[in-house]
Amino acid sequence: MTTTPSAPATSVRTLLGRQPIWSRTREVYGHEYLYRSPSGRTVHVDRWSAARQDVATAAVLDLLDRHDTLGLADDLFGPLAFVNVTRSYVVGSRTLPARPGRLVVEVVESVPGDQDVLAGLLDLKAQGFQVAIDDFVATPDQLVMLPFADYVKIDVRDLDRTLGYDLVAVASEHGATLVAERVETEQLVDRCVDLGFDLLQGDALAPTAVLVHDAPLVPSQR
Repeated sequence: MTTTPSAPATSVRTLLGRQPIWSRTREVYGHEYLYRSPSGRTVHVDRWSAARQDVATAAVLDLLDRHDTLGLADDLFGPLAFVNVTRSYVVGSRTLPARPGRLVVEVVESVPGDQDVLAGLLDLKAQGFQVAIDDFVATPDQLVMLPFADYVKIDVRDLDRTLGYDLVAVASEHGATLVAERVETEQLVDRCVDLGFDLLQGDALAPTAVLVHDAPLVPSQR
């Protein structure tokens, strides 16, 4: 019987969630890349401390940076790669990969809209990065960041539990491309198109796939 050898002790297995983002005409516009636990399960990174969220973001960015070794260059950085980032990456305490034409920086909801963050967003855009506001519910922090956003992502469940349809109007005030998240049914696809969303993401279009990569154990430089 043939057995598959296990990965050597000097390697680390990284798992990465990848879900496509679709246009209204069902063309793939980009992918969101998400941290996954060693078991491949979601781990609610948004509930972690800022320091642990930094580690999760670094793991995703490091794997994307190794895309050539995966042989998935077109999938990983073309079309666009959307990645959740923490305050550390926005203000420059941690370094983003030098891929401004392909990487969309998704600012997670825990990032405050302070002056250092606003200056960081301005600098990221000057470098050519695109900015997305993730899980937009029109908090004061998100509203001050809105003028910097190229994309605004809205969990469709929040349409009924926060500002309702007015949330879409607020999100589009500065001309950002609107992305509907958690689109789980065909009925929601139609509803989001009717509401004016430009892009759609969710299991109704395609579920999150898990990528597995074994790589040499090298300390992260981010």
